[in-house]
Amino acid sequence: EGDRVFVDKMAYRLDIPFTDIEIMKTGIPQRGDIVTFESEAADIRLIKRVIGIPGDNVAMRSNRLYLNGEEIAYQGDGEQVTELLDNAPHAVKWTKNGSPLDTFAYVSVPADHYLVLGDNRNNSSDSRVYGFVPISEFSGRATHVIASFDLDNYYKPRSDRWLHTLM
Repeated sequence: EGDRVFVDKMAYRLDIPFTDIEIMKTGIPQRGDIVTFESEAADIRLIKRVIGIPGDNVAMRSNRLYLNGEEIAYQGDGEQVTELLDNAPHAVKWTKNGSPLDTFAYVSVPADHYLVLGDNRNNSSDSRVYGFVPISEFSGRATHVIASFDLDNYYKPRSDRWLHTLM
C-alpha cells in the first residue's frame, strides 16, 4: 500500500481513448505478469500477479503453489520468501500462523480467464475470494513503482522503492 505504479495500458489491448472499447489485441497476459484490472466481482480496481493462465491446474497447500502437478520452488524461510514462478523470482510475504486462504484444492483455469494472487498472500483478496478474472477486465500490466509513501507514517516517502522494477 502506498505505491504509485506505472501501468502499460497497451500491453494487452488498444482501446478507443477514454473508453473500454477495444480496437485490437496487442498481447496476452503471461504467468508472472503483474496486472491491473477493474474487477466486477470486487467492484474495485485491483493489482495482482498472474499465477494461472487458461488451461492451467493450480492448487495451494500451506501457501505453497502447485502448478500443473509440480510444486513451485521457493527460497528462504520465514514470512518473506522468494517464489520462483517459471524460474522468475519475486518476493512473497505470508504469515507462519496460516490463514483460511492458504490452502485450496486443484482448480482448472477456464478459457479467457486467469487466476491471480497478491504477493502478500495472507492479506490479499484475489482469485481465492473473487474467482477467476476474465481477460476483458484487464486494463494493463504494471511494470515499475514510480513513487512510494508510508501510509502509516504520515505519508513519508519510501525512497528505496522509487523507480523500483516490479517484474
